[in-house]
Amino acid sequence: MRKTFILLTTILLFQVNGFCQLKIPASYSNIQQDSIGLYFQQGNNRFYADNSPANFTLLQLMGNATATETGISFDFGLPDFQGKLVYGLIPYGKAPHPLPVFRREVLIKNGKAVIDIIADFSGIYDMIGWQQSGQLSIGYRIITNNGMILFDGEVSTEGKGPFVVVPAIYEGPFVNNIYSKGSIISFETTLPVITNIEVTKKDSGIVKTFASSNEKQTHHEISIDSLSPETEYEYTVKYGNMQQQYSFKTAPAAGSRRPFVFAYSSDSRHALGGGERMIYGANSYIMKKIAAVAHQNKAVFMQFTGDMINGYLSNKEEQLLQLSNWKKSIEPFWHYMPVYVGQGNHEALGYVFENTSGTHTAAFIDKFPYDTESAEALMQAAFVNPDNGPDTEDGNKYDIDKGNIDFPSYKENVFYYTYDNMAMIVLNSDYWYAPTISSNPATSGGLHGYLMDNQIKWLKKIIKQFEADKTIDHIFLTQHTPIFPNGGHVGDDMWYNGNNDKRPYISGKPVKKGIIERRDEYLNLLINKSKKMVAVLTGDEHNYNRLQLTKEVNIYPDNWIGKKLNISRPIYQINNGAAGAPYYAQEKAPWSPYTKAFSVQNAICLFYVNGKSIKMRVVNPDTLNVIDEIQLR
Repeated sequence: MRKTFILLTTILLFQVNGFCQLKIPASYSNIQQDSIGLYFQQGNNRFYADNSPANFTLLQLMGNATATETGISFDFGLPDFQGKLVYGLIPYGKAPHPLPVFRREVLIKNGKAVIDIIADFSGIYDMIGWQQSGQLSIGYRIITNNGMILFDGEVSTEGKGPFVVVPAIYEGPFVNNIYSKGSIISFETTLPVITNIEVTKKDSGIVKTFASSNEKQTHHEISIDSLSPETEYEYTVKYGNMQQQYSFKTAPAAGSRRPFVFAYSSDSRHALGGGERMIYGANSYIMKKIAAVAHQNKAVFMQFTGDMINGYLSNKEEQLLQLSNWKKSIEPFWHYMPVYVGQGNHEALGYVFENTSGTHTAAFIDKFPYDTESAEALMQAAFVNPDNGPDTEDGNKYDIDKGNIDFPSYKENVFYYTYDNMAMIVLNSDYWYAPTISSNPATSGGLHGYLMDNQIKWLKKIIKQFEADKTIDHIFLTQHTPIFPNGGHVGDDMWYNGNNDKRPYISGKPVKKGIIERRDEYLNLLINKSKKMVAVLTGDEHNYNRLQLTKEVNIYPDNWIGKKLNISRPIYQINNGAAGAPYYAQEKAPWSPYTKAFSVQNAICLFYVNGKSIKMRVVNPDTLNVIDEIQLR
């Protein structure tokens, strides 16, 4: 279960010579600080970390709503902002996937706007009966003057005029970490409130109540347990005097070998075309369609591995806003179906070191303190994933400061989960990511596509565990970066145009194994240490394609003189980075002749698991045409 995360986290500082000083992890190099701030020293030049404020934050766009005699007043804390507020009632309890029905709009002037509930939603426009119940929820959308959608928010009130603003659920509720006896339900409320969940077995009338903390809070994670396997339950989230009702189905008992479907995709950062293709950071248009297709095909879960958002930010509040927009895009279906999320390079959050004019970026590293500021900490804060991965890269043979934390956590960004007779292992190939290290390793940091030592050590243990588990027939593994890039990232990922010199640097020194050596060590675990591994599911490249790796496939540069991998059995790489990000066409690589079904259409992969067999069908969620279909086992 993730740690409680406060939006306005205070960075712990200590005083040195009259100014605030951060403790710089020993894993970095050439990062220092003076009375101006944190800087990267390169030769005689100092490049300072960009401290520019966020363009927008989640806290700002939630609007600090207050009640009036006839409605709601918003103050977004942006005195220079001019835009438009579009809004409408949300029909909770009257639709399985309740969404706001936008009916009115008002101008946002000097960062402020007012909604008149009585004038806008009385009489024939009261579709939810608030005039009788005295309760309503309004969904609102903030749009800039140039047409970009910034945020979809929610506000709830009680009363018939004058009104009182009460807690609303602005994210969720989400079903997470489903298993045979329960799940975790999570959600975020606009105001602190004590909540509980009533769970009812359909057609039985038996009710179990699961409570959150006894203290009022805005982040809620409630564990649901002691349920029956493969059973559908209704759950009612109660918050104050408001409630919402949805349902979920528990997983079968391990090894039941019932037929089921799961979905996979990645790369949904915002794109051109206007409207919901660009809801500040996320392509909500395609994501909503992807989740709808998964739900329509009765997927029991969806795996989404990285590049949800544009990211590459230095302000965590702004990144939380983009992640919230992504979550909201699939929220109507996440009420019922769990979504597991992996980390990609566009989730990067770091210190950006620039020249004084801001025209040249000299370095970009993962932000610290790692437990509150890093990209990994933000993933843990924003999502509820299983907490069964390794700890950190601390303690590896390159760690020169054994007594302190010098690397971010792997918690909830590297993990595994099972469903019936299948296991999914989620890796982080953008851990401790320093985007500039490939061209300038002077800062030290993690390399895009590289799996570091402690993660590989953990993976070896988990594969061995599943190989010995008689209830597991199939293992899938997912990471953001392709092992064999085909279009858009042949110059990096786990290939770098065949340049094995590329590798992470720790405390100013390169690690021993280069990217291709590490790739082969990793593949050896998947192929030669496992008989159950079916496929690696990847993204990063904005296209769909599949490659079956066999001993006939060339995977080395022409000048390779190192040891070569023994490919004793076939394994698939299935790349689906086609969830709405701008496309990449196919490039030439040694394995190109074996790359099949390459497509730049938007795509969702649906896996049909039936005992010992697995079939995959790939669908364009926008047009519903079939892109690819194959029997994997």
